Amino acid sequence: MSSLQQSPRLRLSVAPAAGKGERLQIRPAVFGGAPGGFSPGKEVGDVLLSEQTLWVSLGQSENLTSAVVRKAGIQVAHWLVAHAVEAAALPEADFTALGVENALEAFCEGLLYGAFRFERHRKAADDFHVQVRVLAADAETLKAPLAAVTARMTAVNLAREWSHEPPNIINPVTLARRVQALAAAHGLKCSVLGEKELRDLGAGAIQAVGLGSKTPSQMIVLEHAGLMDAPPVVVVGKAITFDTGGYSLKNTKGIVGMKFDKCGGMAVIGILQAAAALDLPCPVVGIVAAAENMISQDAYRPNDIITSLAGKTIEIISTDAEGRMVLADALTYAGRTFKPRAIIDLATLTGGVRTALGTVRAGLLSNDEHLADALSSAGERTSERLWRLPLDEEYFELIRGVDSDLKNSAGVPLASPIVGGMFLRQFVPEGVPWAHLDIAGTATVEKGPSGGREATGFGVRLVLDYLSALD
Repeated sequence: MSSLQQSPRLRLSVAPAAGKGERLQIRPAVFGGAPGGFSPGKEVGDVLLSEQTLWVSLGQSENLTSAVVRKAGIQVAHWLVAHAVEAAALPEADFTALGVENALEAFCEGLLYGAFRFERHRKAADDFHVQVRVLAADAETLKAPLAAVTARMTAVNLAREWSHEPPNIINPVTLARRVQALAAAHGLKCSVLGEKELRDLGAGAIQAVGLGSKTPSQMIVLEHAGLMDAPPVVVVGKAITFDTGGYSLKNTKGIVGMKFDKCGGMAVIGILQAAAALDLPCPVVGIVAAAENMISQDAYRPNDIITSLAGKTIEIISTDAEGRMVLADALTYAGRTFKPRAIIDLATLTGGVRTALGTVRAGLLSNDEHLADALSSAGERTSERLWRLPLDEEYFELIRGVDSDLKNSAGVPLASPIVGGMFLRQFVPEGVPWAHLDIAGTATVEKGPSGGREATGFGVRLVLDYLSALD
């Protein structure tokens, strides 16, 4: 495992079912469905240790889905790590008997997700890991699907880990260096547009956001060539490595946790790492729009009028509406440079989407029915669910400019996720299918197993599922 990523707390392998087993076996059971009629509990993920078997509840049989199985795997991983279990076995036959499509893969996804801990900066961190061996009648047939599970979840956990890194470790410049090293390790092409390149291009929107910081904005481009002779899908991510709000300053409560304002960009990096590891046929480009939104004598201000890469002028109403500024230039660059078959952007864009949808679904705004439907379906399959919001033209009136082409904020608390999406739409090339995923409510959970706020890697599995289905 590269030093770019922590060594995982849980590792999967496959072995013949007739081979020597580990002392502890993990076995699933629906409520009341374990031998003798007992159950580990009513709630999904409840566990019960009985002799050398760890029973995990899948809840009521009528509610059994792959999402339930994945959730059970997460809870088992929490238990294994908390109890420092070094080795366990997972009988494939138990999951086949559930009658749920891809049940074993879903459970293994949950295991790898639930074992995640961000411990890079903790003195007490150790090299402990759990070895989970899947016992299969035909071990060879399981190696490829479990390798794919591992590749996907390694990418998810990379996105989570880098999202956790503090702003004194990851800023736009150090992030670019990290991505260059990752690209070299995974066979991806990487190019970085730094301060000079962005200035020469005329990318004024992304530059403006970083003016208050000692580290200038960067546009980081990753390319997976794929096998198809087709235009690429471009995935764009917002990566504000720290967001003070600028002169529209956040309060003392709101500013804490703003290292997580880069989650969309980190998801894009994870997607490209997985595209390479899985050797996806579809060409994929990832663009990470990175900036640090700080305050200084050079910082941009409310009432400044900025010229974007598209040539459109933007009056700054709020310097805390910075994510859409960096994305505007990234969307323009994506369209001009790659002539894509579709553009998908991921961003922790608005607090309003959390108010509207909570932490269950991310907001989806799109100019294309087919793309919106495909992403929604991928979201249902992966349990990274979306809810589509409207883009009626009347919403543009909230950001129509007076002294400029448009404003970066309505300046009033109305329809903020829709206004954010409407702003971004102005920078999408005509005729290109585009979708915006506002992940502000789903990118983190308030309390993970370590006790604090935790990144989820939301969007990595969803977009990979969508990409895998393309022909």
